[in-house]
Amino acid sequence: ISSFKIEFLPIIISLVTSGWFVIFVRWHLLLKNSKIFIPKKDSLLIFFSGFALAVIPGKAGELIKSQLLKTKFGIPRSKTVPIVILEQLYTVIGLVFLSFFGIWYFELGMYVIGFFIALLVFVFILISSRKIFNKVVLLLEKWKYTSKFVEPLSSSYDTIKKSIRGPIAFYASALTIIYWLMEAIVVYFMLLAFGIDSIEFLKVIPTYTTSLMLGFLSFLPMGVGVVEGSLASFFSLQGIDISLSLTLVVVIRLFTRWYGVVVGFFALKFSGGISFNEKQN
Repeated sequence: ISSFKIEFLPIIISLVTSGWFVIFVRWHLLLKNSKIFIPKKDSLLIFFSGFALAVIPGKAGELIKSQLLKTKFGIPRSKTVPIVILEQLYTVIGLVFLSFFGIWYFELGMYVIGFFIALLVFVFILISSRKIFNKVVLLLEKWKYTSKFVEPLSSSYDTIKKSIRGPIAFYASALTIIYWLMEAIVVYFMLLAFGIDSIEFLKVIPTYTTSLMLGFLSFLPMGVGVVEGSLASFFSLQGIDISLSLTLVVVIRLFTRWYGVVVGFFALKFSGGISFNEKQN
């Protein structure tokens, strides 16, 4: 930690924060595509509120945005739950696409990317058939936290299908790719801040994205443990001492994820989400 070059800190924080606004634009476009119009300030606070509950497994905490839209603006969950799900779909699409930029530099990433491509193909097949879609949605009844979203989700098929076609699909995918590219640049600057310049940027991209995709597969909160362990292992395989690799991973995750969780709790408070939950309890 003492060897960290502090002059890189403003660049790192600026990139991470700017990345949030990139995917906020994606969120706002998805809302507009579904004919949902709310003030940008409220939209921003609700979007950031989703960061606070990123610690809930399987990204289910993001559904707080749907609840806040219903509470503050009376927008039914059947219109907003699919938007939250679409965000996760575009997140995976962006990760897979960006990974191709450096796939030949990191052989292990090829297998993970291959699996995710197959997963995306399955998802698109799922969306193409309303019957299959409804059967999968019914499986959510087995999970207590998501069971209340089964009914609105089952009636959201048309919204989801509409939002993966045409210009909205292009813009949402492009914004997601830009966001992940910015995070990869953050990781690269982290390496430089610790005096590591032996790993070129095109190798950093698949190394980082592969660890994130493994974290997605774990369904653990933010992939905790899986992302850190795999990324530290990948760094050590590329010649970085294991103790330094572990330090690197902790600092990377601190800025790319836990920084967002803290900001998310402030946004949740200002959006009225915390006071609402307290009244419900």
